[in-house]
Amino acid sequence: MDTLWAPWRMEYILRAKDEKPEPCIFCTRIEKDEDEKNLILHRSSHGFIIMNRFPYNNGHLMVVPYRHSGNILDLTPEENQDLSYLIQLSVEALNRVMSPHGFNIGMNLGKVAGAGVDSHLHYHIVPRWNGDTNFMPIISDTKVVSEALDKTYHKLHQAFQQILGEKK
Repeated sequence: MDTLWAPWRMEYILRAKDEKPEPCIFCTRIEKDEDEKNLILHRSSHGFIIMNRFPYNNGHLMVVPYRHSGNILDLTPEENQDLSYLIQLSVEALNRVMSPHGFNIGMNLGKVAGAGVDSHLHYHIVPRWNGDTNFMPIISDTKVVSEALDKTYHKLHQAFQQILGEKK
């Protein structure tokens, strides 16, 4: 599916299957101190919140453990608790900034389940609005995302800072 403002998405979609596997996108992002560039909104003790560069909807976030594993059974109780908190924090920030009517929250475990990155667990938090589906994906295989990632990043980053300041 094309994104109107993201022509670079096709390169991601059409990547040859026999290419040498790339390093884990999550592990390489957290190694660097470039959170804004890498769309990382918040880091905690066991994981982080990152915007999806290829969003299904405006505000599509992912909650990712630091530890590289594709098996949910590998998560420790502490990691589970922290990731659950990050999901709640994400919903609170998205509610403040975008006022969605609902959310899809979940994890795709394994390639056959739809995981684009199956070697590193991650939860998806996708805000939803009444009427956010329309004829565009059906007629022209195109998804309309109405705000640039950098603008959404700044709004959400500010919301995370406010929420975390209030919780102190």
